[in-house]
Amino acid sequence: MKTRELGNSGLSVSELGLGCMSLPTDRNEVDHVVAAALDAGISFFDTADLYDGGANEEVVGYAIRNRREEIVLATKVGNKMNPDGKTWHWDASKEHIMEGVKASLKRLGTDYIDLYQLHGGTMEDNAGEVIEAFERLKEEGIIRQYGISSIRPNVIQRFLNESNAISIMMQYNMLDRRPEEWFQMIADHNASIIARGTLAKGLLTAEAKQRVVQTDSFVEYEQPALSEVVYNLTERTTNLHAAAIQFCLQNATVATTLVGARTREQLMDSVLAYETPVSRETVDSLTNFLALHKYDQHRI
Repeated sequence: MKTRELGNSGLSVSELGLGCMSLPTDRNEVDHVVAAALDAGISFFDTADLYDGGANEEVVGYAIRNRREEIVLATKVGNKMNPDGKTWHWDASKEHIMEGVKASLKRLGTDYIDLYQLHGGTMEDNAGEVIEAFERLKEEGIIRQYGISSIRPNVIQRFLNESNAISIMMQYNMLDRRPEEWFQMIADHNASIIARGTLAKGLLTAEAKQRVVQTDSFVEYEQPALSEVVYNLTERTTNLHAAAIQFCLQNATVATTLVGARTREQLMDSVLAYETPVSRETVDSLTNFLALHKYDQHRI
């Protein structure tokens, strides 16, 4: 498994990362998935305090309890659970961030977080307060670095301009190329992309043809255009899963691309796809069938 530097932070992350949101809640099952990921060379694990109301952080923390030093561990803050334990509201206040990190540390069973991320963001947020909180946590050694998970270009630009953020998590895949417009801006701030949604909900895997007939739309694609583009991709490559991963990694601004898995078998499908050679020429030829959409809202 190759690694790349996350921004200019000195943190090296595996090119394939584990997006933990889809992990089951059973500790034994999660142990199998996490152990397989580590054994395959995956070192970047991403979770959030929101996932399963915090239970996701707990099972991830339990699974990495004996191998913490092998991992670049990322989690997120900003969505505060309501008293009912089922709904949440946005809270990007310094107070919530400082309290939220303590709860995450406890659930994860660790005394530091490698990458702490704002889980969203709006132009109405007090960005200075958010950044002050992250910088203080960094100074205290509670977090090593920080970033933001957002698809809003105006929010991202402000955050990069005013902070030392090293990463931007965005959905990016063959069917959602909207982030490409902002890659240079992110690179100019010495930050990296963490790509999520790599496989477009299974539309970029071996199950593509079965899944697309059950899908009305994906981002800017609607039927029948969605079926047409997926059909073209599947017909022109022997391993769409592998091509989808390499598509994300072809740009150096992308440090790691996340895949989710509920089982060890699902994870290994992505690991094998990552290890399958795909030429740049193949990726370029497939890209010819892909639309280059742009974000309609939250533009700079």
